[in-house]
Amino acid sequence: MRFYLYIAALFFTVTGYSQELLTPEEAIAQALQNNYDIKLSKNDLKIDEANVSLANAGLLPNVSGTFSQNNNIQYSKQTRTDGTVQELNNARNNSMAYGVSLGWTVFDGFRMFARYDQLQELQKQGETELKLMVLTRVSDVLTTYYDLVQQQQTLTALDTAIVISKQRVTTADNRFKIGKAAKLEVLNAQVDLNTDQTNYLRQRELYENTQTFLNELMARELTTRFKVIDSVGIDDKLTLGDLMDLASGQNPQIQLALINKRVAELNLKQVKGARYPQVAVSTGYLFNNSESSLGFAKENNSRGLNYGITASINIFNGSLQNRREKVAKFQIESSQVLLEQQTQSIKSQLISAYQTYLTNLDLVQLEARNEDIAKQNLDITLEKYRIGTITQLEVRTAQLNYVNARTRNNSAQFQAKISEVTLKELAGNITF
Repeated sequence: MRFYLYIAALFFTVTGYSQELLTPEEAIAQALQNNYDIKLSKNDLKIDEANVSLANAGLLPNVSGTFSQNNNIQYSKQTRTDGTVQELNNARNNSMAYGVSLGWTVFDGFRMFARYDQLQELQKQGETELKLMVLTRVSDVLTTYYDLVQQQQTLTALDTAIVISKQRVTTADNRFKIGKAAKLEVLNAQVDLNTDQTNYLRQRELYENTQTFLNELMARELTTRFKVIDSVGIDDKLTLGDLMDLASGQNPQIQLALINKRVAELNLKQVKGARYPQVAVSTGYLFNNSESSLGFAKENNSRGLNYGITASINIFNGSLQNRREKVAKFQIESSQVLLEQQTQSIKSQLISAYQTYLTNLDLVQLEARNEDIAKQNLDITLEKYRIGTITQLEVRTAQLNYVNARTRNNSAQFQAKISEVTLKELAGNITF
């Protein structure tokens, strides 16, 4: 039995030797660099960062240069007060003006300051959304990666079953040739071998498709084939209290709810700013030139500085101001409710996920013991079959029990690892 298990392990080593070994850390690094969703979130954050400026908040003046020229040709007739009449056909009138002007709203009820603070909060929102996207994709990568580890271990178990079935076919055929077994025994062994080979091919198909999906998450060539590690390391030291504390300060969904509440509060501040007067100043330096074919002045030139100040205040607008403030306050109340709801939801998910985590840790130990027992049972069964003291049905039962025990053990380790990843994702602290 040990010899055949060694052959199965050697088979997997040789077939996978030419492929690269992809570690979880390398898979995450490639996803962080190449994943399309993460790239889009990074670009969204760059937009939010670019929007945080004094000018976008309305704190800076506007300076503009102006130029205009107007020309017209027309029939013109003028009658002066002394009765003199002047008329001219195709009279030309030209005017040109150019200069620089500055306009600056120096006070708008503190709305510009609230707007600037709001832009900063929106940048924080973009940073938190990027963190949420990173956590989600890292979780996806780890889940898929350790699913591959589980499938690779299952392939090893199925390959071991094939090796054992081939041994059974050979033994049954030898027993048939020397007259100690019927042909039916050989045929049954061959059917079991074909079944094991079919199961292996189906599992191999699933393994290849999962590799393709992981390549998609890493945004690299989809046909790239690789090996994964052959064991799952599980962090069994997690505590619910620590996870709750981490989630309160780091969970992106809770942080987004907090930011949305702050944005709503700043929106109310902007709405209330309409109750204050608005003050703006303006200045400029202008040049004017005009020419006329008919009239007292043939040409007129002027230049100079102009400046002024304007102020306005809303006295009554049909109670729209009260309505807007009331709506803004309702939005703050809603954001507070959403924050409490999100916090409660994350805590609930943490408690449920932690209970699943503890159960899976117990199952890991139980299934490891079951695999050891199933292996011992298979070793004894094969030895008895070799000397002809048990039937093929008993051998097949022991063989399937061993394969199922290994598969359940692999699945238990995978589920425990996924529980760990889920808890750390909810806590906002996946380390790798």
